[in-house]
Amino acid sequence: MRFVFYTHSLVSDWNHGNAHFLRGVMRDLLARGHDAVALEPAYGWSRQNLLQQAGPQAVPDFARAFPQLRHQTYEDDFDHAAATAEADVVIVHEWTDPALVAALGRLRRQGARFRLLFHDTHHRAVSDRKSIAAMMLQDYDGVLAFGETLRQRYLDSGWGARVFTWHEAADDALFRPLAAQKTGELVWIGNWGDAERTEELHRFLIEPAAALGLSGIVHGVRYPEAALEALREAGLDYRGWIPNAGVPAVFAAHRVTLHIPRRPYVAALPGIPTIRVFEALACGIPLICAPWEDVEGLFRPGTDYLLARDGAEMQQRLREVLNDPACAASLAAAGLETIRAGHTCRHRVTELLEILRRLDAPLEEAA
Repeated sequence: MRFVFYTHSLVSDWNHGNAHFLRGVMRDLLARGHDAVALEPAYGWSRQNLLQQAGPQAVPDFARAFPQLRHQTYEDDFDHAAATAEADVVIVHEWTDPALVAALGRLRRQGARFRLLFHDTHHRAVSDRKSIAAMMLQDYDGVLAFGETLRQRYLDSGWGARVFTWHEAADDALFRPLAAQKTGELVWIGNWGDAERTEELHRFLIEPAAALGLSGIVHGVRYPEAALEALREAGLDYRGWIPNAGVPAVFAAHRVTLHIPRRPYVAALPGIPTIRVFEALACGIPLICAPWEDVEGLFRPGTDYLLARDGAEMQQRLREVLNDPACAASLAAAGLETIRAGHTCRHRVTELLEILRRLDAPLEEAA
């Protein structure tokens, strides 16, 4: 089959985690003999920030890291009808411009042969409900939601009759355990964001690291000066943006990492982990999580990762992992086992192909 993905960016993962997942999905589709191409706006905010920070070399760097993946940029005069004319499946990410979302729906209504799916991997359905409600999805064949609670939001709001849970996952061709000398204790890879987890980052990252005197590094973007100063005072080395292809080596060089979810996911969309959970476990690094509720049973809390309910417990958990090699090894092995059993991009492609099959079934079965 021919797949066309409308994404905010395939080339840039600057504050854009969906690129991680899409690269792995496309890689597996190609391995199965399908065709896949990603279309992205030429002036999207992630791509522009990447070029500003990393320079024009970022595009050929991406091509070297992912030589088999095809992408094309589009501008206002791009012929989307021609670009999708031979497609069997078109998947449109929710960061796509609403006017283009509607235009692709019109193509489908007017007889385009492709299956048309809307893909939501964000919390705007609860944090910016009007924006999602305004999307013209009535001509879409289905919606892919990256968690069951998000799927229920779509159904409850009447935004789609066929809404499927399609979690993110690890691209285990890239995210895998690497042999490396440990150069630090703690690594945190994540973006500061728009005050969505400012308090949590202080409570679960900065304060425990300072109290324990840990060596470690922080990668991410959009850190204000106050946050950078807090990291310096805690003894953590801030190193800015890192291309996702370089993350496995950084995980391999450290002894523990953290998952600190954004507040909208904890409060309104429980059970949806960020893609970094999948990727960290796939790399075999012990993981400690700030509070989140795995309501869908994706993992084995206490076995695949440890949970810290507050800052004091985070300190305790960090001590356990750093001072008990058996504990660290058990977490690393268990987490990796769970990823390989059900949370790789290969698993998600299998699920996607099953969803496409169900779209040809009666509505009752698809539901």
